[in-house]
Amino acid sequence: MFIDSHCHIDFPDFSEGLPPLLANMRAARVDAALCVSVNLENFPRVLAVAEAHPNLYASVGVHPDHDGGREPDCGELVALARHPRVVAIGETGLDYYRMAREDVEWQRRRFRTHIRAAREATKPLIIHTRNAAEDTLSIMREAGAEQAGGVMHCFTESWEVAEAALALGFYISFSGIVTFKSAKDLKEVARRVPLERMLIETDSPYLAPMPHRGKRNEPAYVRHVAEEIASLRGIALEQVAAATSKNFHDLFKTAV
Repeated sequence: MFIDSHCHIDFPDFSEGLPPLLANMRAARVDAALCVSVNLENFPRVLAVAEAHPNLYASVGVHPDHDGGREPDCGELVALARHPRVVAIGETGLDYYRMAREDVEWQRRRFRTHIRAAREATKPLIIHTRNAAEDTLSIMREAGAEQAGGVMHCFTESWEVAEAALALGFYISFSGIVTFKSAKDLKEVARRVPLERMLIETDSPYLAPMPHRGKRNEPAYVRHVAEEIASLRGIALEQVAAATSKNFHDLFKTAV
């Protein structure tokens, strides 16, 4: 009934293994999840998760603030994305939170590489942006990201940023942050994004939604994100579940 469109269940935080996570997903009626790559060194682990379970999928990419690992090139990303369990390129984008704007040209080059790879591989992009919305949108337009499409994951930006991303054909994904009482502006964005262009996610093990805030997050908790959106919009939970699940399958071209 629900789909977690962005999680990191290959991380060491889940050292107990996948069986309990999968059992919790079933109990919460979470049918599928996308395990998202953050570097090439650990991509084989991400892929193994997807290969072992028919309701789990993988992406390939290098997170914008990952430093010191193998730098991706377009050809390698395209080749890795040919695997049938890989449904997206990313996560990629820009993250200026920990660094000065003038010191991040390497991030911009990496982002352009991912966009080029997504266009060549005909796979959608998973885009991360933090303290960098203006540059993120500028590079998306300049590099033709609309030709690949994709999703703005863990969205925390303004309605104006959401509107610009929607105009480029992108989906907007909401995480547990939308359940936080302090996230008033984000709640308003969640009311305004068209339901047919919305995804839900956990970004687990991070950002656990209410009532689990402060604990380790997991895919089963994506249901709470859907519940919050249904409440904000005054619609049935089943309507949010059906729309966001359809959107996931449409965007990532996965079997229903």
